[in-house]
Amino acid sequence: MWKFFSFAVCFGILCHSGIEAAELIGRKIDAIALKDHRGNSGTLSDYADSKLIVVAFLGTECPLAKLYCGRLEQLSKKYPIGDLQVLGINSNVQDSLSEIEVSVRKHQLTYPMFKDVGQKIASQLGATRTPEIFLLDQNRIVRYHGRVDDQYVVGIVRDKATRNDLEEAIQELLAGKAVSVAATQPQGCLIGRDREVKENSPVTYSNQIARIFQNNCEECHRDGEIAPFSLTSYDDAVGWGDMIAEVVKEQRMPPWHANPAHGKFENDRSLSEEDKQLIYQWVENGCPEGDQSQLPEPKSYVAGWSMSKEPDQVFEMRETAFDVPAEAGPEGVEYQNFWVDTKFKEDKWVTYSETKPGNRAIVHHIIVYVHPGGRNSKENIFFSAYVPGLRPDELPPGYAKKIPAGSWLRFQVHYTPIGSPQTDLSSVGFVYTEADKVEREIHTSEAGNAKFVIQPFKDNQTFTAKSPAAPVDMTLLSMSPHMHLRGKSFKYEAEYPDGTSEVLLDVPAYDFNWQTRYLLAEPKRLPQGTRMLCTATYDNSENNLANPDPAQEVRWGDQSWDEMLLGYFDVVVDVGVADAGKPVRNKPNAKPPAAVVQLAKTIQSLDKDKDQKVSREEAKGLEILDKNFDKVDANKDGYADVSEIVEALKRLKK
Repeated sequence: MWKFFSFAVCFGILCHSGIEAAELIGRKIDAIALKDHRGNSGTLSDYADSKLIVVAFLGTECPLAKLYCGRLEQLSKKYPIGDLQVLGINSNVQDSLSEIEVSVRKHQLTYPMFKDVGQKIASQLGATRTPEIFLLDQNRIVRYHGRVDDQYVVGIVRDKATRNDLEEAIQELLAGKAVSVAATQPQGCLIGRDREVKENSPVTYSNQIARIFQNNCEECHRDGEIAPFSLTSYDDAVGWGDMIAEVVKEQRMPPWHANPAHGKFENDRSLSEEDKQLIYQWVENGCPEGDQSQLPEPKSYVAGWSMSKEPDQVFEMRETAFDVPAEAGPEGVEYQNFWVDTKFKEDKWVTYSETKPGNRAIVHHIIVYVHPGGRNSKENIFFSAYVPGLRPDELPPGYAKKIPAGSWLRFQVHYTPIGSPQTDLSSVGFVYTEADKVEREIHTSEAGNAKFVIQPFKDNQTFTAKSPAAPVDMTLLSMSPHMHLRGKSFKYEAEYPDGTSEVLLDVPAYDFNWQTRYLLAEPKRLPQGTRMLCTATYDNSENNLANPDPAQEVRWGDQSWDEMLLGYFDVVVDVGVADAGKPVRNKPNAKPPAAVVQLAKTIQSLDKDKDQKVSREEAKGLEILDKNFDKVDANKDGYADVSEIVEALKRLKK
């Protein structure tokens, strides 16, 4: 999502309307000359019979404009003829008449859509964003200005709106009342405007900017990919100049959230200061194209996939698309699990995998699990995923992940309704290699805590999770933190068997909308006995604008208004080292012996802070453990966990 500035100045780039926000309410709009996308002319007076008029500035590629144009269609049909008329205005220089026509048909819009050549209407009304709303009363005086509703805020996507600002203003005016909230901040993309180009600019698209976009943006900003518009050509980019400069200035794009003080990462998307200054100068100089002969060679991509090669095999989650309702009520759409038989007669080794949503508008995330024991087996392996911001990476030569023969796949999908019925048919693609070419095997492990309780109305609530001790020497490849809407920060630390520790990744500002896999530039050796400690901080206060309800006590749960604390990490071991890095919770749920059950109850009674282990202080509650604590604490981390106590009992029995 986007963050927004005042109407007067956008970080030094002048907005093209000199009208301040406070001046917009109460202004009389005497006349607007209109020409629709099919060339038909008209004026505002053509709609004199309508009590109220909604003037909505829209665009064909802005993600919020695409979301809200349909909601405006629903709104226009909700009221009797003569009460309300919606007028769409497209002022973007980058949106052609044919693109507007395609957008109107795609979204099945019946209200008129007008092309604002030269941004004359936008300047007349003081519009700067898409979508941006002006509600005019019967005297054509602006009575409301701003957003449609509050579902989308900077960096935040709520499951539903908490206030429908435009509709409430409409209802108040039709009832003869004054508008209670007359102005809100419009949310969306800057209108692409005609700019005076400095032909002698030392910075041009062809010479410098195309290379910056190619190296840092094209991965997502190309046709068919997750970004809302393409940046693979000058025509694609020129109308987005102001918007690009804004999001770069605020470090919202390219998305990267790791603290540079800890670790270096292969997939670091952050721009250098030099590249940022080149972008600012290019926009300030009117976004000149320059000499096309200086353009870099274009990159080649596989159509429909982010991976660099066609997948060897694609599995769809089911034979037919899944129907997602327009609304799902307060409980949301229940997580869906779709089972697929691989029909593998032998083990498969995967060097590249990509999970692809069929409908990005409604798919929040997908996790693909491998079940070696077949359908409905409790043993599962976290294998591949799609979450906002995650990009697939090809494994180095000789590295692979294994799918055992006879395995089933389980697609666990989280859907988010968008106000209209939708369908989805997601898939996963695999690139294979031969078994004799695999030297090292990848496992995805985790540090997880499902027992936290987040208190209402409090910020900076911190909880931890610790992985099982590494059973063998292994190599760390990447880390992927996961929390929900109250997540604030996340940190990974390696606790080594010699008692030392090291911060491997620090994410001081966790973003639920960009769940990145942080791929180490240099893989990290983790000696046998190493544990991964993950520290997560949550903000359940009213200051967290993404917070669904700060009054709630929050626990572990699947939905985004619940919370999670999961620190996934990929490790590498030599082929044939069984169970290396596999989280304990992924093993089948065999019934434990009675003695182990009693032991677990004893440990639970001692574990006062509920961190799933016994500290030296807590051990004082059991004399035999207190006296023998140093012998039980095999890895010398200051704690005794279940596995260490079991091993101590085995030694005692011998």
